[in-house]
Amino acid sequence: MNLKHLLVFLLPILIGLSPVFSCTIIVAGKKATTDGSVIVSHSDGGPDCRFRVIPRMKFPKGAMTPVYWGIQNPQQPLDQSGDTLGFVPQVEETYRYIRSAYSHINEFQLAIGESTMSQKEELGVERKTGEQIMTVEQAMIFALQRCKTARAALTLITELMDTYGFLPSCGPESECLAIGDKNEVWILELFSVGPGWEPGSGKPGALWAAQRLPDDHVTMIPNWSIIKEIDLADTNNFRASSNYQQVAIDHGWWDPESGEDFIWQDIYAPVPREWATSRFWLFHALYAPDLPGLPNRWTTDPFKGDDQYTQFVEPLSLYPFSIKPNRLLSVKDVMEFQRSTFTGTIYDKEMAPDWYIPSDSGTLVRSVLTTPFPTIEMRKLLNINRRRNVARARGEYGMIAQLRSWLPDEVGGIYYVYVDNVYTCAYVPIYAGVTDVAECYKIWDKEKFDDNSIRWCVDFVDNLLYLRWQDAVKDLHVVRDPFEKRLFDEKAEVDKKAEDLLKENPQKGQEYLTELTIDRMNEVHKMFQDLRITLIEKYTNNKQGI
Repeated sequence: MNLKHLLVFLLPILIGLSPVFSCTIIVAGKKATTDGSVIVSHSDGGPDCRFRVIPRMKFPKGAMTPVYWGIQNPQQPLDQSGDTLGFVPQVEETYRYIRSAYSHINEFQLAIGESTMSQKEELGVERKTGEQIMTVEQAMIFALQRCKTARAALTLITELMDTYGFLPSCGPESECLAIGDKNEVWILELFSVGPGWEPGSGKPGALWAAQRLPDDHVTMIPNWSIIKEIDLADTNNFRASSNYQQVAIDHGWWDPESGEDFIWQDIYAPVPREWATSRFWLFHALYAPDLPGLPNRWTTDPFKGDDQYTQFVEPLSLYPFSIKPNRLLSVKDVMEFQRSTFTGTIYDKEMAPDWYIPSDSGTLVRSVLTTPFPTIEMRKLLNINRRRNVARARGEYGMIAQLRSWLPDEVGGIYYVYVDNVYTCAYVPIYAGVTDVAECYKIWDKEKFDDNSIRWCVDFVDNLLYLRWQDAVKDLHVVRDPFEKRLFDEKAEVDKKAEDLLKENPQKGQEYLTELTIDRMNEVHKMFQDLRITLIEKYTNNKQGI
């Protein structure tokens, strides 16, 4: 069976596109990490998982630049960005950054993670119902092109939203950005102001609040608001739009005469959803297990996930804006959380009762077909719940940005990326100083298989795992885990060599980092091309007793 025929055979079990609410942000301040770096991450990004380096550019004074709709569309050529909604003033020189559906990092170690949030229906606005033109992915690009620090990016993004109006691109929903540099992180939450807003009216085109993450804290955003009380007198830690309370007053959601505290999260987010609260719980269960009132959802009982009599929905007030973790976090810890499938909890799909079958000795054991990513039809057949994992079977792509102040920006910023399913794919580091990436990471057409596309190769392996998941995933670990371990083992050596070369000749340093990055990306591509052959040879149905 050749690759094309095998792909056709496997297409029926491809998982559908990721839903809107899939992005998880994890951030850590420089005193909360094992090495003093700042960490900003974003899993399950938008549909355009292609990466490309956009170089510095110069423009004449007074030039204007387009504001686009459709930046995330993977079906358009790499050099196109969709429809033009309007124009904003251009700067005379832009900075180099790495482009994708949500562009995350630039040459100065400025990094931005994104997570779509829910908002009340009254605040929603769509392209056809309002005059707002600034999407969050467009604002992220402008910030990476123009800013070197998190505070500068926060100022720019909020000014753009106030002036041109926030236009949600993930349904009529709200957005959260984690904006970090090598010294600090800010959390920015953006809500739209509904239809009827007009540019030039003097009214802000968005409703927003921002809070600084304490340096010794970490936090996680599971597609939900986390900002609570806002103290604008504390200018070093809080910012907000001029209408941040007035919108609530106008809608009757808060009365300043009531004596009740103004709690941003309670007022502007709707009723909590379990796809968010489950991730809130897991993060705190791992890194703040002594949090008062934290439910115990760990279990070895396959039936506990369906036992509503022992489950309850905790108030979001239980979870603080951020926590001082019970241990310092590393990049590896963030990788592990991004790959979580709630193992050993009531949310664990591998623990569903119908996976268990009689063994030869008469005891019940899990089927070798057991997977944490059952397809829709598998869930119907086996009566498995649809609760979402942290990891997504079709997560498009994601990243972890490690920002290190003690090194030159070119090597100090490391942008670890994966494509498709984070549980399956290997992370590969892209250094902030690169001028190009491997061709296989620039190619993706969801309608047409391409062996030169890393996304298709990972997706191929991800599907082959279903042939005998419990055994096949071990073969994945045999080749992927040593590669990732080597990345960390070699990090100090790479840092030293790059730093020396950058001092000698900046161009040589950039060339070294670019060549190293491309070689590693191509190695991942080859890894998954080879792995699919291993899996089909070992687990073909001809060997499974059909």
